[in-house]
Amino acid sequence: MALTLKDVSVGSRVKVVKVVGSGAVRRRIMDMGITKGIELYVRNCAPLGDPLELIVRGFSLALRREDAKMIEITINK
Repeated sequence: MALTLKDVSVGSRVKVVKVVGSGAVRRRIMDMGITKGIELYVRNCAPLGDPLELIVRGFSLALRREDAKMIEITINK
C-alpha cells in the first residue's frame, strides 16, 4: 500500500508521486496545483483533525483528509 498525504504529520515535506481516482474530485485536486512531482509542506491541521493546511507552489491551501487519501506521496528528507 502506498503512503498517502492523509498519513503524514504536521511539519512534513513531501513530494507527490500520483493523484489517484477519477472524475471531478481528481480534476479539482489537480486544478489546485497538486500534480505529479510537486513538493508540498504540511503546515498545520485543524483542531479536530480535518482539514489539513498545505503550502503548495507558494500559497496556502486547505484540503480535507478524505481528498488527501487520493494523493500518493514520498517523504522528503
